[in-house]
Formats: sequence, structure tokens, C-alpha cells
Amino acid sequence: MCGICGKINFTGKPVEEGLLRAMAETLTHRGPDDEGVYIGGSVGLGHRRLSVIDLSKAAHQPMPNEDETLWIVYNGEVYNFEELKEELLAKGHRFRSHSDTEVILHLYEEEGAKSVERLRGMFAFAIWDTKKKELFLARDRTGQKPLFYRIDDKDETFHFASEIKAILKDPTVKARPDLTAIDHYMTWQCVPAPYSAFDGIKKLPPAHYMTIKDGKAKLTRYWRLDYTPKLDMTESEIKSKLVYEMREAVKLRMISDVPLGAFLSGGVDSSAVVALMAEVSNQPIKTFAIGFKDAAYNELSYAKIIAERFKTNHTEFIIEPNALEILPKLVWHYGEPFADSSAIPTYYVSQLARDKVTVALNGDGGDESFAGYERYMANELSDRITRFLPKPLARLMLMIAMKLPHGTSPKNTLWRAKRFLQGSLKTPEMRNADWMGHFSPEIKRELYTSDLLDKLSESLPYDAYLKRFSETDAVSSLDKLLYNDINSYLPEDLLVKVDVASMASSLEARSPFLDHKFMEFAATIPSSLKLKGRTTKYILKEALRGILPDNILFRPKMGFAVPIDRWFKNELKEMAYDTLLSTKAIERGYFKAASIERILNEHVTGKWNWHHQIYNLLMLELWHREFID
Repeated sequence: MCGICGKINFTGKPVEEGLLRAMAETLTHRGPDDEGVYIGGSVGLGHRRLSVIDLSKAAHQPMPNEDETLWIVYNGEVYNFEELKEELLAKGHRFRSHSDTEVILHLYEEEGAKSVERLRGMFAFAIWDTKKKELFLARDRTGQKPLFYRIDDKDETFHFASEIKAILKDPTVKARPDLTAIDHYMTWQCVPAPYSAFDGIKKLPPAHYMTIKDGKAKLTRYWRLDYTPKLDMTESEIKSKLVYEMREAVKLRMISDVPLGAFLSGGVDSSAVVALMAEVSNQPIKTFAIGFKDAAYNELSYAKIIAERFKTNHTEFIIEPNALEILPKLVWHYGEPFADSSAIPTYYVSQLARDKVTVALNGDGGDESFAGYERYMANELSDRITRFLPKPLARLMLMIAMKLPHGTSPKNTLWRAKRFLQGSLKTPEMRNADWMGHFSPEIKRELYTSDLLDKLSESLPYDAYLKRFSETDAVSSLDKLLYNDINSYLPEDLLVKVDVASMASSLEARSPFLDHKFMEFAATIPSSLKLKGRTTKYILKEALRGILPDNILFRPKMGFAVPIDRWFKNELKEMAYDTLLSTKAIERGYFKAASIERILNEHVTGKWNWHHQIYNLLMLELWHREFID
């Protein structure tokens, strides 16, 4: 795993080596083992390396082909590189290393842009063609590896990097907030592609590649999940094939020249990964888990069940996060406002794992392919209820429920009932947008200043979310939701969270459930076998019977969360008030002070649970102070 960066001056002005080294230096945590730059006149490439496959100097980057007409900087792991290398050797290509980097370079030399479709893994890379004077950028299908870019207003320069901080290292790039991106962040707790929080800097979307030539960029999508063909197989046959495909995805991700382990929450997905790793490993798997003193957020007992069953070398730790210490670190590493609070435990478990391993497998992606979230079940239930429950009656029930106190826990039954009743009055698409969002359009109109609203006349975060439902040919409502999550929530929130938190500790995270061949197979499974009655991930759980114990397969889902609802009533109460109502924050002109104060007061008194929104506002303000002020 690595960090990459680069710059092109379309005017012909030479790129300064010192600048490229400074850009690469900001990515040292992504690649502490080696560094390198390539300067080809007006083009420069920079690289920081975390050595995982082929630890020798032969795998040094930037890496050229034999005649040095192509140069690559690459971040990621391609798990089928040995198979591809055999093909390329048969065609006469010569190799100087045993790395997957060189395989990508020669494959591109052989097949051009189509080569990206042959890669099985996670990646973000750039290839400079000295003959064509063309830069080729590509990002993996699900967006596991990040890639940011910038073309200046005058089309004179182009920058790219694994993190925005590297681009900002160029003194010609000014750090200014993109208000449209900020508006999207307020809704989704993260900034979705193609936006970034910085004006003029964008993200290359997952499953896309881009060519840059003569100052012009061309963007192409190369992959999309198809839910229309469904398997004509018995349930028993599907279960057998599911385990076979998953076993292959896990085995591929155990290729490593450095110590390897796994994150273990004790949930179905991470437990399945550990179980299949144990099958093929000739030594105990190293597993890592963290917990909290608050029992509602502590999963260590479940992780211990799996660790004992598969005799892993298990490390666990109870954390008591010092938010005043950890939040500024997270703000710096994420580079954009990012309000998924599970980044906190993900950062801690990555630090815990890095003491013993360089690579850790995880269970990310299982929920999105197999319908693991309770909101999928709530959506289907809401559809059934709205067929016979008159809307006036639903509104009356909601009015009554809203007057009842519910406490500040999102796990509270009445709190969940209120959210459910609110959604039942809307279309399935809008209801899910509300369930996924932090600040609804209605709340934003109360919160935003008139000046900010005027500047956001064309900013419609819901439009982009709802548009994805029309992109897929999926027939069932559930398949449409899965498609949307795989193209929004997964790459924009969950994978950003894991990539940044793990790379902050120089740890490579691998996700077997995100193997694209495995995902393509999962998409062909009928949706009725994913969500069956009140059983989420039905077919996956049935396939894993006998591999995992029932008390893991059918345990309540907890999620990788932290008790921020309680923190904002106690430990972080003073920080939240002081930061969000400070003169500096209010004078930005984004939010009305009275609305901010009402949100804080209602949370503290238990009138309404605003913990997600408060964390959202807090991370935005801390980001401003770190990067903009």
C-alpha cells in the first residue's frame, strides 16, 4: 500500500523536484518504507511505499517499462497479478521484479485503458506515457483506494494525489471551501465524489479511469454491478457456491510478504473472514478487537467466541477515547470534514493491529451485498404498512409519538419508532434518503443563514442520491437499495473511513467481500434470499451454518459505533458549546447561532437526539480551523 502524487505543467514549465518531494512527504504515513520521484520536464510523479509484495529495491517506484516510455505510480494490491504475469511472459514481456506494480505497467503497455478491467483488487494509479504525452489515471471498482485531482482554472496545471494535503502543498493551490460540497457533507456526513471539500479539487469516482492530454480530461466508467440476471439454482446450490466464491476471495487476500492478520468485531462478516482464513493458514491467525466500557457498544464477548473457536492469536483492548486528543488527529488525516464517528474505533483498532502486522483483512462490504442493515427490513415493512394504513392516521400516530420523550439513545425503541413513522409517509427512495441523511432539507432551511442559502441555489444533495435509483436495471426495491448503497454509502463513507484510519497507522486493510467477482455473484442471488422475513443476510447466514456458531450468526447487529450520544451530554458537552457557538464559527456565516444553540440544548435535555448532527457540525468546524483559517 502506498501514497501517490503528481503534477503536470501544460505550459511546458519544468516541475520542481523539491515540490514533488514535499508533496510525497505529506503521504509518509501511507508509505514509510521508501520514496521516489520522477521528473520528465513538465511532468513529475511522486511515490511513498509501504512494502507488502516484493520487498526488494526492484519494486521501487516510480517504475518504468523497459524503454522508459511509460512510468507508473501505484497504490493498492492486485490479487491476480501472478496469473496476469504468466500471460504477459508468454507474450514476450520481461520483468525485473516480482511486484504487482510491474504487472499493471506491462498490462497497460499491452492492452491500454482496457487493462483496468482485468485487474482484481483495490487500486489507484497513474501512468505517464512519454510518447503520447498522456496521463492515465484509474481507480478500483468500489473505491477502496482514493484519488484526488485538480485542473486549474486556466488549464495550465494538473495535480493528483492519494490525499488532498499533497495537492495543497503546492503554494499555487489555495485552500478554499467548496460550499456545494459542504452542503452535501451536511446531508451525508461525508463529501461524495466527484466533489471534495476544497474548491477546484475533485475525486476520481470509483470504477472510472481518466485520461489527461493537452490540458483536457476525459472520464470513462468501466464497471457497474448488474442485478438483472438471477441464478437458476436451488438454495442448497447457492449456499455451496457462495462459500466457494468467498473462500477464494479470502485466499487471494492472504498473499503477502509481510505479517498478516484480521480485524474481528464478532459480527457475521468479520467472523466469516477469520474462519476462512483459519482454514488455509498453517499458523494461528492474528486477530484484533477493541471495545468500550459502555455495554451497549461493546462487542468483545462475541469476538472472543470466534477467537477461541478458531484458536487465533487474539489481541483486544478496552478504549476510553480522549476526544480532545483524537479528533484533531482525525481531522488532519481525513483532510475533509468526515462525520462517521466509527472512524474513532477504526483508528484505534488499526493502531492496535499495526503493532503486530502490516496487513489486516476485514468484513467490509457484506452488509451491502447481502442486505445486512435493519433499514432494509424497515423499508419493506414500511411498504407493507403504507398499503393499508391511511396517511392521515400515520400522521396522527407520528404527532402523538413526537410528543413523547425518548431519551438520547439511538437504540431506544421509541426513538426508532419515530424515525420509522416519519419515513412511512414518504416514497421508498425519499424515506431512505432521510434515514441515511443527517440534516434534512427542512432542517437546513432553519439552520442555514440566508447568505448561505443564496449561494446554494443549485445544490441538491438528494438529487444525486435519488438519481442512482434510475441508473440500475434492478427490479426489486431491495436490489435498488443495495445498488445505491454500493455506489454511495459504501465508497463515500465506509471505505473512506477504513482507508484513512488504517493508512494513518501504515496498515493495509483488505476486504474479501469487496472482491468484484464475488460481488457480481452476490448480485445474481434473488433478493428474497437476502432478506427473508425479519432475517437479514439470510442466504449468507445459512451458507455459514456449521462454519460459524449460531450465537454469532443470529446475534443482534450492533455496528462499530461509539457512544457520542452520551458524550455530548457529558464529556464533550462543554467542547461542543464552546466550539460551535464561538465567534469564529458563527462569523463564517454558515449557520444561525440560535439554531445551533437549540440543537445543543435539545440534545442535552433529551428533547431530541441530535448526536449525529452535532458531531457533523463539530467536525466541519474543526476542519475549517485545520485547513482553511
